Amino acid sequence: MIRTIIAVMTGWMLALACAAAAEPIVIDVASTFPGNMPVLGEVSRGLPSKIARASGGELVLKFHEPGKLVPGAETVNAVSRGTVAAAWAGAGWFAGKDSAFNMFSSVPFGPGMGEYMAWLYRGGGLETAREMFAKYNVHNIPCGMIPPEASGWFRKEIRRIDDLKGLKMRFFGLGARVMQKFGVITQQLPPGEILPALKSGALDATEFSLPAMDLPLGFHTVAKYYYFPGWHQQATLFDLYINKTVWDGLPDRHKALIEIACGDAMRDMIADGEAAQWKALKEMQAQGVVLKRWPAEILVAFEDAWKELIAEESAKNPNFKRVFESYERFRDNYAIWRRFNLL
Repeated sequence: MIRTIIAVMTGWMLALACAAAAEPIVIDVASTFPGNMPVLGEVSRGLPSKIARASGGELVLKFHEPGKLVPGAETVNAVSRGTVAAAWAGAGWFAGKDSAFNMFSSVPFGPGMGEYMAWLYRGGGLETAREMFAKYNVHNIPCGMIPPEASGWFRKEIRRIDDLKGLKMRFFGLGARVMQKFGVITQQLPPGEILPALKSGALDATEFSLPAMDLPLGFHTVAKYYYFPGWHQQATLFDLYINKTVWDGLPDRHKALIEIACGDAMRDMIADGEAAQWKALKEMQAQGVVLKRWPAEILVAFEDAWKELIAEESAKNPNFKRVFESYERFRDNYAIWRRFNLL
């Protein structure tokens, strides 16, 4: 019995010694969003510690601020090229490859977080996204979601749809394509570049994200009119992107740890996103920000333009048509639940 116990303990000690001696796997992550940004930045700071803790230090995610490895707008492209191993971003930042990638980031006049996640995980959305990303040697892991965003910051009140014509505005994803239909000149800038562009006059207006995320970026120091609701992003998904060659080479337990940690991060982001907004809005009001809701006729104009864009994009991009039809089919089926059971 004593000999058996000694043998077992010796085996454990050898295993622990080998594990301690083994070099950890380090994955460099290029972030699109600054680490000090509320909600999004908090995930970039918290995810590595979750993974290090769960792996016992075997797996290390090393986050890098925007611009440290590659420009913030180029993170997912860099993962595809193999320039960096991983990125923290959203699929809309990869839409230059295919407009259908926008559907895995946010959809104008789209569903709330629960319905969007239902389509993603149970309606075929994630399988289609992974099939598309794999063609570019990228593996995507859903890793965060936020509630409806604000609709934009303007220097002056927008009373009529014609007031938008000629404005230079930072705008994201498919919503930008809608705004272009009203004569808005759009750019998709990463967060750190927006305020300087507003101050210089390169931009007249901007949208970015939630009030708690917009406030520290200082847009209210230039533009005082803050519009809601965020028709263009009622729910927004963020992913951890890993170069597929790197992902395929990871041990299965490390893959599982990353997936579990990202699921945990998504829960935290949803809770943080919902909890933090009232305080930010009250602080903005105290600093002279005017909170506005779009008039009904302007929202109707935005939605009509979105429907036109769906038809145009579906006609010229079979991939967009395929993804949108999957999404729309799920929403049509979901409608009976939404109608009868949601307040």
